[in-house]
Amino acid sequence: MSLIHKLDTRSDDFRHQLTTLLAFEASEDASIEHAVTDILLDVRSRGDAAVLEYTRRFDRLKADNIEALEIPRSEWLAALDALPAAQRTALESAADRIRRYHERQLMQTWTYTEPDGTVLGQKVTALDRVGLYVPGGKAAYPSSLLMNAVPAKVAGVAEVVMVTPTPDGVRNPLVLAAAAIAGVDRAIAIGGAQAVGALAYGTASIAAVDKIVGPGNAYVAAAKRRVYGTVGIDMIAGPSEILVICDGKTPADWIAMDLFSQAEHDELAQAILLCPDAGFIAEVEAAIARLLPTMPRAEIIRTSLSNRGALILVKDLEEACAIANDIAPEHLEISTENPDRWADLIRHAGAIFLGRHSSESIGDYCAGPNHVLPTSRTARFSSPLGVYDFQKRSSLINVSPAGAQTLGRLASELAHGEGLQAHARSAEFRLDDPARPSTPD
Repeated sequence: MSLIHKLDTRSDDFRHQLTTLLAFEASEDASIEHAVTDILLDVRSRGDAAVLEYTRRFDRLKADNIEALEIPRSEWLAALDALPAAQRTALESAADRIRRYHERQLMQTWTYTEPDGTVLGQKVTALDRVGLYVPGGKAAYPSSLLMNAVPAKVAGVAEVVMVTPTPDGVRNPLVLAAAAIAGVDRAIAIGGAQAVGALAYGTASIAAVDKIVGPGNAYVAAAKRRVYGTVGIDMIAGPSEILVICDGKTPADWIAMDLFSQAEHDELAQAILLCPDAGFIAEVEAAIARLLPTMPRAEIIRTSLSNRGALILVKDLEEACAIANDIAPEHLEISTENPDRWADLIRHAGAIFLGRHSSESIGDYCAGPNHVLPTSRTARFSSPLGVYDFQKRSSLINVSPAGAQTLGRLASELAHGEGLQAHARSAEFRLDDPARPSTPD
């Protein structure tokens, strides 16, 4: 089996080959769905007792009450103080960059006044309480915690509640340190579908939240899908993706490693290069073969590239941009001269990295923009996580007496047309002449 697929847009069956390569349908494991449904129902009915029971079963962590599973702030601060200086500086610098970027996204309340004195506008308010799921145990994603918690706090969310599993009582110091930096308000050592259920429905010890964000395993993802509607969720995330458009003048090793940077996430991740230079594609293929054995996660990368990766020869960069819009990737690198020219042609992408020095990995950690991005072509209609996901808008309508005369007649006419007479009469009562302004059909 070759290391990576090689496609050519000039081939008669290119479109079929690309469609096959892109095809991904998240399989819903029936046993997972059944287990999650049962857990959520149990948590909804038995609250704390169910959460404690599942925590004992799955995390081998015994506690008599939820309070015993609270991770005190003193432990977060101790974890932060214990970090090596370089690591602490990196976390704090990343958080600062993320915060400054997201402060620009803040929506504002606004109004305008019409000539007759009617005032219209919108009021922007933050969500009251957000639940943040953070994987625990051996997994450590402090960068993801920052990307979720910092925008929530910038938005003005009053309480960010972090839940994180701690199998056998092992707590990840990097996660705790990031929580201290990001301004998390409460941390509880619970995980899995039971934690999602507790956040969504509330228990005696855990107040229900308005939205649940953050990554998790298949059980967590299934639980978030189930509780959506009771609470908001960030998104249903698919496998990681990177698409690189290159003119053939970036060092081949750089491009190969950029492809690896997403392929190493898991075997279902997708890494694709679009380039009009056949010679450069051959250089990248050689770089992949040479560099792959040096990677600690070589087998994951190998499986990802051989199953879902591709080096695609295109006619020109215009065609590359057209294909990119069709793919609508999570991460898009435009590694060319004058990248802004090609970015102008891009309509669908989660994050766009411009120029040869803009590696996707910098965006994952510390550039500032959010790394929680739409996958599986959902960038066609959705956006990166941001402050706007933690704010909501209420319409403001203050109709003046003069405005009620004009608008009341309009509303009456339209309401009678829809057969909703109470709507019509409600508007008509406010007219100076409350007589029916028009005759119903």
